[in-house]
Amino acid sequence: MIEVRDARKWIQNGARRVDILKGISLTIPPGQFVAIVGASGSGKSTLLGLLAGLDSPSAGEIFLDGVPIHNLAESELARVRGRKIGFVFQSYQLIQTLTALENVLLPYELNVEGNGLKKARQMLDEVGLKERMDHYPVQLSGGEQQRVALARAFVAEPPIVMADEPTGNLDSANGKLVLDLLLERNRRAGTTLVLVTHDPEIASRADRKIVLRDGVVVEDVRAGT
Repeated sequence: MIEVRDARKWIQNGARRVDILKGISLTIPPGQFVAIVGASGSGKSTLLGLLAGLDSPSAGEIFLDGVPIHNLAESELARVRGRKIGFVFQSYQLIQTLTALENVLLPYELNVEGNGLKKARQMLDEVGLKERMDHYPVQLSGGEQQRVALARAFVAEPPIVMADEPTGNLDSANGKLVLDLLLERNRRAGTTLVLVTHDPEIASRADRKIVLRDGVVVEDVRAGT
């Protein structure tokens, strides 16, 4: 489902080059739950951004479901992202002028043929927000906003869901609820789940843990090994 070949990312600061990722190669099969962990500055979020097509590698190749995304034009990249990936951010990234229902409906309208209203309502019901559909983000708690973000990520039924510290801004109860919803989708729909986290408990529930340090993979462990 995801293949990375010697992906590198650097930024140029005048004559000085800062290397963020220093040659990452990995393959993630369909349906696997992968936790990417490491200290701050290790390159976790940078790697996730490359996998999601939110940024381009400075060198190397990245394939999503067989599609090479490292050299796509932005219009094509946006199309692939819309069809292949649901993304969940730590800070929710909801549109404040849209209701919960309208936020969830947006990726469906952009990427899927037909009317997605029934599907959007179903997704909000599944994350426990049936009674909050017409509320705006400012009227929702942090946990509720993140559940709206999950419903938005799930609504177009992408084969891959990526999440960057999705429980980072939540208390333990809401964090557990959000993680359980992600894992339920992973098991029930066979969705490939790639999640960046600082939380060792979350990482312990993954099928596979990839540890980054200073821009390289220093550990890649499957559950039970």
